Amino acid sequence: MRVVVQRSKSASVTVAGEVTGQITKGLVLLVGVTHDDKVEDAAYLADKIVNLRIFDDEDGKMNLSLLDVGGEILSVSQFTLYGDCRKGRRPNFMDAARPEQAVELYEVFNNLLREKGICVETGRFGAMMDVELINDGPVTLILESKS
Repeated sequence: MRVVVQRSKSASVTVAGEVTGQITKGLVLLVGVTHDDKVEDAAYLADKIVNLRIFDDEDGKMNLSLLDVGGEILSVSQFTLYGDCRKGRRPNFMDAARPEQAVELYEVFNNLLREKGICVETGRFGAMMDVELINDGPVTLILESKS
């Protein structure tokens, strides 16, 4: 699994004019799934994300986690994270998992985050979505479950 993590002051996702998810302070996650990802990959990333010390403490140092600050998550499925652009001019998405496999693991991932006490809002899997965010910092990280 591959996740782009963006620290945000606020964020929302809209599908066909309807807001399907909205958060205040927290993280926006763009979540990609590849063929050989398993529940263990989702569990590793869920634990890593909620415990990443990327929020400022009272001294302005990144020492606090999402759990420490009571932040929320906006999770958006993003198969294009597995786009391969090395050849030609059009991305190849052969490394992205098939939708039926990806949606299942994406939902498991979101539920694992919820089990850690985090409010998780989402977009709609497979839909065209408009994502708005105010990136805080900006702080943007890329995490992968495979080394």
